[in-house]
Amino acid sequence: MPARDLAEPYPHVTTDDRAVDAVRLLAEHDLPALLVLDADGTPYAVVPGSQVVRQLVPEYVMEDPLLAPVIDERHAEAIVDDLTGKTVSQWLPARSFKPPYVGPDAGSMQIAAAMARTHVPLVAVVERDGPTSRLLGVVSAAGLMRHLLAKGGQA
Repeated sequence: MPARDLAEPYPHVTTDDRAVDAVRLLAEHDLPALLVLDADGTPYAVVPGSQVVRQLVPEYVMEDPLLAPVIDERHAEAIVDDLTGKTVSQWLPARSFKPPYVGPDAGSMQIAAAMARTHVPLVAVVERDGPTSRLLGVVSAAGLMRHLLAKGGQA
């Protein structure tokens, strides 16, 4: 089955969007990872939810987890305020991953190989038109497994 048929809609942000909107998107849609596109519509980064959370935790708490209980709600508000005025590209964590992407005609094994090679559970399906790209959707690890299991059940 071609990637265009396996692709499912997936909420995303661009590098120019507000960082606070990116965090809100992840939370409101219960996403496993944040998909970021560049200005041309090309996949730019995939940020696992755990790394988004890490961006919200002060460095001193990362270094000494015993300090975590002393952070109260005022500190939590300050953490969110730190996002204000930043774009996604200014805020992206250093541990974001270049997302794998395939064309609309890629097969399920091409998608599986891209996923396995990059250790990223999302593969974007992108249609290129000259210098610009259009996201058709995303094939998730769960979606790919559902497809492969259904195919295996037909044998």
